[in-house]
Amino acid sequence: MSAQTLLTSLFQYKAWADEGLFSGLNALSPSIPAEERRSAILILNHAHIVDRIFVSNLQRREHAYTRTGCDEAPAFEELYNAVRETDRWYVDYVAQLSAEDLTESIAFKFSDGGFGRMSRQEMLGHVIAHGGYHRGEVGQIITQLTGSSPPDTFTGYLHTVEPARRERAWG
Repeated sequence: MSAQTLLTSLFQYKAWADEGLFSGLNALSPSIPAEERRSAILILNHAHIVDRIFVSNLQRREHAYTRTGCDEAPAFEELYNAVRETDRWYVDYVAQLSAEDLTESIAFKFSDGGFGRMSRQEMLGHVIAHGGYHRGEVGQIITQLTGSSPPDTFTGYLHTVEPARRERAWG
C-alpha cells in the first residue's frame, strides 16, 4: 500500500468520523447542557482552525490565523458545514498528490509566528492525528452525558464501507 493510498483512506475515515460526531452531537443538542455543548463546539472549532492552517501550509500560502481557538463558539451549523467542506478538500487534495509531492519539505509559519518545516505527508499525518485527538475529547463529553458516543475508529470505518472485510478469511 502506498502512502497516498493510506492517506486517502485516512482522510475518508476522518470525514466519516467528523460526520458521525457532528450528527450525534446535533441529535443530542436539546439534552446537552449549554456549557458542555459550548465546550464541544469550541474543541471542534479548534480542530477545524488547525485543519485550515494546514490547508494553507500545504499550498505554501500564508494564513491569517494568530490563534488556534476563539473565545466565542461559532454557530453549530456554520462549523458543521465548514468542517465538511474542509474534509472534502483534504480527500480531493490527497488523491491528486504524487509520491514526490508527499515527501516534499515545506517551510511554514505557525499561528504563534514561529517557523516550521515538515513534509507534506508529515503535515497530513498531523492533521489526521490532531483531529482524532479532539474528536476523542468531544466523544468523552458525549459519553459522560449519555453513556456512549458515535463510532470513531479506523477499523470501524473500513468495515462500514467494506463489509466484506468482516468475513472470516483465515483458517
